[in-house]
Amino acid sequence: MTESRSVLDRSPLTELAELVARGGVAVLSGAGLSTESGIPDYRGPTGRARRAEPMTYQRFVGSAEARRRYWARSHVGWRQIGLAAPNAGHRAVAELERRGLIDGIVTQNVDGLHQAAGARRVIELHGGLDRVVCLTCRERTSRTELEDRLRAANPGWEASGRINPDGDAVLADEQVERFRVVDCATCGGLLKPDVVFFGENVPRTRVDECFALVAAARALLILGSSLTVRSGLRFVTKAAALGIPIAIVNQGPTGGDAEAVLTLDAPLGVTLTHLAAQL
Repeated sequence: MTESRSVLDRSPLTELAELVARGGVAVLSGAGLSTESGIPDYRGPTGRARRAEPMTYQRFVGSAEARRRYWARSHVGWRQIGLAAPNAGHRAVAELERRGLIDGIVTQNVDGLHQAAGARRVIELHGGLDRVVCLTCRERTSRTELEDRLRAANPGWEASGRINPDGDAVLADEQVERFRVVDCATCGGLLKPDVVFFGENVPRTRVDECFALVAAARALLILGSSLTVRSGLRFVTKAAALGIPIAIVNQGPTGGDAEAVLTLDAPLGVTLTHLAAQL
């Protein structure tokens, strides 16, 4: 039976602390962990409904217009994502890992904030926006380098728009039409952010690594994920099948609540800070 209480009630935090204190914890984090860093989530209190269909891999590789729209929107969005700093929740998770209580982190986020906070074993399930990959030669380069090239290719181009959770901005058609895309500096191939688009599969080796981390854990801690899609829920299902206790800290209900031994509906930054202080 799950329990959901306010963060002001110390009892659930004490229970969570007792679970984490035994060590061997695997973490699965979602967009809700990064909202306090200014990055909106999908379905939580800061979530914003999409006004357009998400970019698919098939559209991206098949349409020059789609690529121009994606990179224009992402170029604007990166100004916010690239400057985002880890919040108290990220720092608390990194501290618990440093103390040897957390064995590893599977994150559904593409913002790199776990690593920026000092976490070491982080598996980026959907990749990272701080890298770019060429679809022809497979060379990976930094997003910073690409942003420099895009600015040089678009002198005087300015645009702004509402930022979406996946790091792009909502722009008007006339803003997009004036944007120029650049290709791979090495071979001239198409450049794509090193993230998994809709219509792509997460690499099998990466999925296997995530399952192995969960299977070896003494407990699975879910942070800021609504678990409404299979991408994250499959790891909860795996842990439940193995009899591994599951704890969830999230604002709002999740698709894994029925499998959890403990749920906390609470802000993540203050909750995780209090958790680290109790251990």
